[in-house]
Amino acid sequence: NSVWVSTDHDEIEKVAKQFGAQVHRRSPEVSQDSSTSLEAIREFLNHHHEVDIVGNIQATSPCLHPSDLIKVADLIQKEGFDSVFSVVRRHQFRWSEVKKGENKMTEPQNLNPAKRYRRQDWPGELYENGSFYFAKRHLIEKGYLQGGKMAYYEMRAEHSVDIDIDIDWPIAEQRVLSFGYFGKEPLKEVKLLVCSIDGCLTNGRIYVTEDQKEMISYDYRDLVGINLLKKRGIQVRLISERDCSKTLSAMQLGCVAKVSATNKLQVLEDWQKDIGLSWKEVAYLGNEESDVECLKKAGMSGVPADACAVAQKAAGYICKSHGGCGAVREFAEHIFLLLEKVNSARKQ
Repeated sequence: NSVWVSTDHDEIEKVAKQFGAQVHRRSPEVSQDSSTSLEAIREFLNHHHEVDIVGNIQATSPCLHPSDLIKVADLIQKEGFDSVFSVVRRHQFRWSEVKKGENKMTEPQNLNPAKRYRRQDWPGELYENGSFYFAKRHLIEKGYLQGGKMAYYEMRAEHSVDIDIDIDWPIAEQRVLSFGYFGKEPLKEVKLLVCSIDGCLTNGRIYVTEDQKEMISYDYRDLVGINLLKKRGIQVRLISERDCSKTLSAMQLGCVAKVSATNKLQVLEDWQKDIGLSWKEVAYLGNEESDVECLKKAGMSGVPADACAVAQKAAGYICKSHGGCGAVREFAEHIFLLLEKVNSARKQ
């Protein structure tokens, strides 16, 4: 009936409202590092007596699909369950822990070593994956997210992503690109990549010789990335605010380029219209404030790791590589992952 974001952060509130959500401002008491989701939900209910069922969706599970939530809502509203939570099936053998100094052996928990079977032949076990918890109001007011007439909802393994620690983040990024939800509109293939030269293809540094000739450096990996994009049928075009036509000629990239571009967005719009592409088919890699509007317009946008703060804020993807140090190749790999997602959706 309504979608709310619970936060005590101004920027999160702003973004939530831009996407059509309503915002509940958390009090300082339930905004501590040690605060639980249950505490925040109970506070919310104190301000919203009209709500009788809460679906608590965890932001750390970014592969959740609307179809799952619709089915879970039906379990409570139509089948009479008091609480429903998400699980995933895992095929992992468990052993008892032996703490240091204890004089005992480990014991199998869910297998018989004498009759060990292949994991793929075993139905596995159900584990909570923390993606969502649905519960009726009376349970939450008693301090429970699970209770009463309970049911679990088994999510597909590829949709079960839980970010707990730093190393989970890159795994989640890959999963979202391959299995995430991209809205009702069909995914479009990227057909054009526009890359800012200074600070993306190069590291932004200009070396001047004694005879006043300019030199720049670039990474061979980025040239490989450009060639791979071309092989996939993706056009690559370059753009720069300064006149670097001689440098481009020397690099022999074979790409259409626009130099001395005072209005990058206008150039991007002209190219988009000339080729006849929708914005979702355009990718943009930039790094400066002058790239922000292009980053916002493009269907896929990225910046190198050392891009300016406003560009990072506008981009959908922040590379781990710096400009001139493999960022173009990395962003190309990011595009290839999206293409795999498009092809997978078509097969389905």
